[in-house]
Amino acid sequence: MQTNTTLNGLNRQQMVDTIDQIRSNPKLAHFEFRARNRWVSGGENRSTIRDFYGAGAEDTSRTEDFVYTNGEPPVLLGGNEGANPVEYLLHALAGCVTTTLVLHAAARGIEIRELSTELSGDIDLQGLLGLDEDANPGYRQIRIRMHVKADCSAQELDDLLAYAQARSPVCNTVCRPIPVEITRV
Repeated sequence: MQTNTTLNGLNRQQMVDTIDQIRSNPKLAHFEFRARNRWVSGGENRSTIRDFYGAGAEDTSRTEDFVYTNGEPPVLLGGNEGANPVEYLLHALAGCVTTTLVLHAAARGIEIRELSTELSGDIDLQGLLGLDEDANPGYRQIRIRMHVKADCSAQELDDLLAYAQARSPVCNTVCRPIPVEITRV
């Protein structure tokens, strides 16, 4: 693919160049993303995100922090200071699956005309509260409904959706067990 056109808001030539660079130097594919969090009160806490390592260097493109306030609704002892962490997980999942779908659509030459996503997930609070040792404290199931209008066949769209689910970093992280290490410092 040799083109300078933009498709789905992405520069296709830049995409090809990036892929070629990673093919020739796989170490460029290693990224380390970071977040910092500080408790405020009750269920309220704030996360800041700015720096990360990627493409062989510390990134310096961001000059200000992204700030996210985590809160809880009153029924969960909060004051609606912000979305709660499990809602942010749905947000992260939606964003990642959407971006992955758009990226791979552009790589396949598929124009996306419309794209919106609805997510919902079920949690049993007995797990969080320690009231039932058999209750999983996390999501039992997450449903993603993607409304997509694209210039491709129904089969191509189904293949693209399956590929996006398989390649989305957040979806992949949620769908398989990964080690999480918590240490006191």
